[in-house]
Amino acid sequence: MKILITGGLGFIGTNLSDYLLDKGHSVIAVGRAATQNRITSDRYQYISGDTTRPGDWQEALGDVDAVVNLAGKSIFRRWSKSYKKEIYDSRILTTRNVVDALPASQSVTLCSASGAGYYGNRGDDLLKEDEKAGDDFLASVSVDWEAEAFKGTDKGVRVAVMRFGVVLGKGGGALAKMIPAFKAFVGGPIGSGTQWFPWMHLTDLMAAMLFIFEHPQVSGLLNFCAPNPVRNRGLAKTLGEVLGRPAIMPAPAFMIRMVLGEFGNVLLDSQHTIPDKLLTYGFEFQYPDIKSAIKEVVS
Repeated sequence: MKILITGGLGFIGTNLSDYLLDKGHSVIAVGRAATQNRITSDRYQYISGDTTRPGDWQEALGDVDAVVNLAGKSIFRRWSKSYKKEIYDSRILTTRNVVDALPASQSVTLCSASGAGYYGNRGDDLLKEDEKAGDDFLASVSVDWEAEAFKGTDKGVRVAVMRFGVVLGKGGGALAKMIPAFKAFVGGPIGSGTQWFPWMHLTDLMAAMLFIFEHPQVSGLLNFCAPNPVRNRGLAKTLGEVLGRPAIMPAPAFMIRMVLGEFGNVLLDSQHTIPDKLLTYGFEFQYPDIKSAIKEVVS
């Protein structure tokens, strides 16, 4: 297959490119950097482009079998009013431009990212894909983001929307920020630690995308998270155990909000999501529990 990836130079995008190339597929990665020098393969092409704007990069969408739409500004920083607009536009405008450029005359699969933030702060509610959206900023972004992706169905495109939990993998993601603190003996739960933490190992995330490509019956909304979510304090305890460090230095909720502003709520919110649709379709997880996932990342 020939697969185009927007956000192709990000943590997920670069690892996914390697993964798909190893499986024998061809990859076109689109990113904002002028060049890339990480991947060298005759089945890999890099295109520099601003996906929030129509441009020459869209021409590549006319001859692909699948698209993975990952582009979007990182949410992991303090939000100003202008940065919230960048978060929104980078997702909605990119998705709109991708769908606009997809041909209606050929079979294409679109795997478009969304987030568990769609559900908002839901406490202990068990969240399958048919649950309602939340009412905060990230939930509203996710609602509009998903709506733009599903417009592809009007063209006959098979659309799968991936609601990501926190991605755990080597060399990046959430653990790359957490591990140094634990190694320095200042790791611990965030806030009360009772909030549910939806997560997924990078290997399972990439395998699930390939599973979608290879199974034409898979479409619609999909929670991209492990089948065994943990509470934040469970994550901290497990990470401490694997690293041989204590997990006794909590970060109080008021401090998180004071330092990070509105974004701090994202770390304190609870989403007890399960991958109901992936399991129903028969996808098998290589890392279904948090300890095996963390062990692999830190090994």
